[in-house]
Amino acid sequence: MPTLQFKGKNIIWNHHLAVPFHTLDEVPELHYLPEKANGNMIIEGDNLIALKALLPQFAGKIKCIYIDPPYNTGNEGWIYNDKVNSPLINEWIGKTVGIDDLTRHDKWLCMMVPRLKLLRELLSEDGVIFISIDDNELYNLKNILDEIFTENGFISNITVQVNKGGRDYLPIAETHENLLCYFKTEKSELNELAKKDMHFSYTDSYGDYNHRELRNRNPKFTSANRPNLFYPIYVNESSENEKKECLISLIKTNEFNIEVFPLNSEGNESCWRWSKDKLQQNIKETIDLSNVIAKKKNGGGYNIYEKHRKDTSKAKSIWDESEVRTEQGTIDLRELNLGGKFEHPKPTPLIKKIIELATLEDSIILDSFAGSGTTMHAVMDLNKEDGGNRRCIMVQMTEATEAEPDKNICKDITRERVKRAIDKYRYDAGFKYYRLGIPLDAETMLAGQLPTYNQFAKYVYYLCTGEHLEAEDNINEADYYVGEYGKQAIYLVYKQDYETLTRLALNLTLAEKIKQQQPGKKRIVYAPSCFLDEEYLTDNQFEYVGIPYNLFQHNQ
Repeated sequence: MPTLQFKGKNIIWNHHLAVPFHTLDEVPELHYLPEKANGNMIIEGDNLIALKALLPQFAGKIKCIYIDPPYNTGNEGWIYNDKVNSPLINEWIGKTVGIDDLTRHDKWLCMMVPRLKLLRELLSEDGVIFISIDDNELYNLKNILDEIFTENGFISNITVQVNKGGRDYLPIAETHENLLCYFKTEKSELNELAKKDMHFSYTDSYGDYNHRELRNRNPKFTSANRPNLFYPIYVNESSENEKKECLISLIKTNEFNIEVFPLNSEGNESCWRWSKDKLQQNIKETIDLSNVIAKKKNGGGYNIYEKHRKDTSKAKSIWDESEVRTEQGTIDLRELNLGGKFEHPKPTPLIKKIIELATLEDSIILDSFAGSGTTMHAVMDLNKEDGGNRRCIMVQMTEATEAEPDKNICKDITRERVKRAIDKYRYDAGFKYYRLGIPLDAETMLAGQLPTYNQFAKYVYYLCTGEHLEAEDNINEADYYVGEYGKQAIYLVYKQDYETLTRLALNLTLAEKIKQQQPGKKRIVYAPSCFLDEEYLTDNQFEYVGIPYNLFQHNQ
């Protein structure tokens, strides 16, 4: 497979692995109806760090991701700020990426790659990712997604008409943006969409239906290459009812004596859409019960029809409804008295359509470039509409600068928009607000900034198992107990106090207590130090893992 080369690629390709885990700290005064949050989270901070912080809890759990990253037009004023250990990239940090920057495409790709890799880790095996982009980075993004999600993961480049009149200052007025869609694995799938204003022409014992011809209209499918789908169907003309429908059979009899083959309008051989076995299962003795019927053609002869009751259809690759245009996003914010607060907000119906396609009623949706907060608004709106229990996580930076040190898009726009939407549209929902906390790394801990026991315990469990600790209520700090994984019991000897921590160790007294608590299991113990010899550990099924921070050297 061809790969895309760009400046800095070899440096950042695995940078996501070096990003330290951070705590996610609740900000209770910025929660809104937290008793109804049901897992809805708004996270303030850098999205690369936030995505890494979400891994212990949400790796492999997210069903649908939608992101709307900077389009890199050269006029957005975005700044590369990832702390990558490289002289080349350090030269980029803190500098606005403008249209005259000859490395702006390299910088954009260096920014996107680690985020895309973490997003893929967060996706469930049947998960789907959608990314809005325009032509500035479309082909670079497509190439890099083919590498990370593989070419087989590509589903579609959906054309979204965002401006019917187009940007008429260009040689060709551009009316659209792109929506790239990728599956994580072959287990991924999309739903079909409800047909708007669906009209059914007929009714029988099983409900409403339309006629759908049983002959396959695909010109590639003929009797030559689909011989098992080319066979006669027999019609009982005398069974015609008031709808001009007749019964059919696969067997010729005195009553079923009119032979019908799948022939196209030129009289050439085509084929049926169904095999004989499937057709036989759908044929019944009365027209009301039968799912397949014959109907006389105006010029003579018969067509065979399926009674088509389906009120959904596959999404098309062009979305041109008025409600998906950028103008609708502006209207959405204006109705919440936030008009003019955010440029080019995505319209709620656009994100609702994505969520309808990609989720189940209890799925988790993630947006790590949350902007004006459309995604959580759309999730809540769809839940109200169909009674779903979807949850949403959004990440947004403050975008504060030296010129605007108090700027906080996450708090003042993202959060405020969702809060107002809940009130205005009476959604039975709420959310919790978080800020990125301290990094869980040696430098931070040696500086005396220590996580809480529960924060560290969940992180240790993830390091040990690669899984999220589901039963957090079972964490027992008094006994240093974290949780179980199969036939393993995990312990963390730790206190959020430096003076106490320097005196803690896995000693004989603690080991014997753990043996009594966890008989017959392997015991994995994380601790600052260990006072037991290897023979004891082996004989008693202990595995000691040193907390790799040398905390006892803090004041030396």
